[in-house]
Amino acid sequence: MIKVFISQPMRDKTNEQIKAERKRALDEIKALYPNEEIEEIQSFFEDVPHDATPLWYLGESIKLLGQADFAYFCKEWDKYRGCIAENTICNLYEIPHIEERIEEN
Repeated sequence: MIKVFISQPMRDKTNEQIKAERKRALDEIKALYPNEEIEEIQSFFEDVPHDATPLWYLGESIKLLGQADFAYFCKEWDKYRGCIAENTICNLYEIPHIEERIEEN
């Protein structure tokens, strides 16, 4: 079983948009690893403390990232501080990671 951490921009997105993007990411991961069982690490927090700050979210995400066999970065990850921090951690701690393929017209 491969445990995957999905890093995605979430600011200004609805829960439905976030979940749809995670499903697309998971579908792509499963296509890349057709003979493997994939387990998504749940890093989308819906029930959080009312006073949760961006650093609270990042701290929780880093804990989960430590369980991952690899991380998947959704498009435009490089424009968001939390995703950039997660990518930096992958590089520093040698966690394998891939980026979403962007379709070009």
